[in-house]
Amino acid sequence: MHPIRTAILAATILLSSGALSAQQAPLPTVSSVDLDRYAGTWHEIARYPNFFERMCARDVTAHYTRNADATIAVVNSCRKEDGTLTRADGVARVVAPAKLEVRFAPAWLGFLPFVWGDYWVIDLAPDYSYSVVGAPGRDYLWILARTPNLDDATMAAITAKLPALGFDPARLVKSPAS
Repeated sequence: MHPIRTAILAATILLSSGALSAQQAPLPTVSSVDLDRYAGTWHEIARYPNFFERMCARDVTAHYTRNADATIAVVNSCRKEDGTLTRADGVARVVAPAKLEVRFAPAWLGFLPFVWGDYWVIDLAPDYSYSVVGAPGRDYLWILARTPNLDDATMAAITAKLPALGFDPARLVKSPAS
């Protein structure tokens, strides 16, 4: 390839990657999460559609329990269209304040980095009544609450913050309760 074409191609690739990274600023999180207060049951209020929850029709919950080894037991459950309960058992580990990694793959695969998913707390009510969890690539987002529903004002306040964090509120799918 001609040297000028090579230089133009290299400059185009560098500028393109720089533009992409400028558009995707690092995802901020809350300053800290008290895991003892965070433990317990959370109800999914809304989420970005994702492959692993495609069968969930209603009653989507996540239950977190602190383990003695500093990890967190995770039990996600939901009801399918036919009313049967399905669940997934996993484990989370703290990687930084307000940043967890969650694994639902078998423990013997835990050494593989790609079995761990990012779980970053990006908004949290002072009383721990709601939490907003996202991933740094902005491809996953959940709005969780301690109760099966959030009032309209709280939901509007949460969704109003999302664009500044790089999330599109129009992509949210409301999770039906029972």
